[in-house]
Amino acid sequence: MALVCWARAALWGSAVAPGPFVTRRVQLGRSGSAWRAPRSSKLHLSPKADVKNLISYVATKTRAINGTYHRFLGRHFPRFYALYTVFMKGIQMLWADAKKARRIKANMWKHSVKFHQLSYREMEHLRQFRRDVTKYLFPRQLLVKHFWTPKQQIDFLDIYHSLRKQSHSEIIAYLKRASALVSDERLRWHLTDVCTKVQNGTHPTAHDILALRECFSTYPLGLNQLQAPQMKALSRAMLLTPYLPLPLLRWRLKSHTTVIHQLDRALAKLGIGQLTAQEVKSACYLRGLNSTHIADDRCRAWLGEWLQISCSLKDAELSLLLHNVVLLSTTHLETRR
Repeated sequence: MALVCWARAALWGSAVAPGPFVTRRVQLGRSGSAWRAPRSSKLHLSPKADVKNLISYVATKTRAINGTYHRFLGRHFPRFYALYTVFMKGIQMLWADAKKARRIKANMWKHSVKFHQLSYREMEHLRQFRRDVTKYLFPRQLLVKHFWTPKQQIDFLDIYHSLRKQSHSEIIAYLKRASALVSDERLRWHLTDVCTKVQNGTHPTAHDILALRECFSTYPLGLNQLQAPQMKALSRAMLLTPYLPLPLLRWRLKSHTTVIHQLDRALAKLGIGQLTAQEVKSACYLRGLNSTHIADDRCRAWLGEWLQISCSLKDAELSLLLHNVVLLSTTHLETRR
């Protein structure tokens, strides 16, 4: 009771003198003048209202102090304040992503929905969130995109892409060598021709790539027939670690490619035109294109080519989708801003 009266005094500025009203306890079951209602109308609020007013007062004071603190940091420690702001916004965005992922998983469990039955945005959110929470090394690997500054978002994506591009020539050279093992003469010639085009800087069409689908369903280029060096190079091209035992490496490539295939089907159902510019760039980057320096219309055109190929493939032909990360993106011109 004394705390409530103090809160009233703090909120309304009224002085409550110590006396019977403050110190005398309520004696239940006793009538008379042991307890008298105060005359001031300000003190007629219920305890619940008093608590609400106290919370409101504390929240207002906290916001005022927080604003003063932010202005102090911005004025005296501008570089630290910039990092602090990015960090706090990153925490808020990561927390919001975690809550959204939890809601999606709860709905999946409640309605018995599988991952591939989700909408495109729900699938992409779960995929990206799982990838974000497994980052380990500082700064690019530990600090997920929520904590990157706008400049770092461009710089880090460029660094990642330069790393995966290092494996492109190795993958194309391996495909050219593997073409000699293809039994069908027509397919063997066509695979060699596509590899030569890519090596010479010519962008293959979706029709050129789809004509190879039979090569990638069985030996020597099916997912179950890929050799260790090729799997490691493909893992680097997909920004996955190549330092795993071969069975685990093969399983992870299959899993990652299957998820992208499921995303492609959901995206085709939604329509590229429904995506924002940022969503289009993120989708292209996931599939091998460094979209950070490419105009939106060109990103949408490239993504349309990708979907044309992906949605035409069966599950047994997903090795072609995995190699498409290199075949379709290596020769695509990147116009820097």
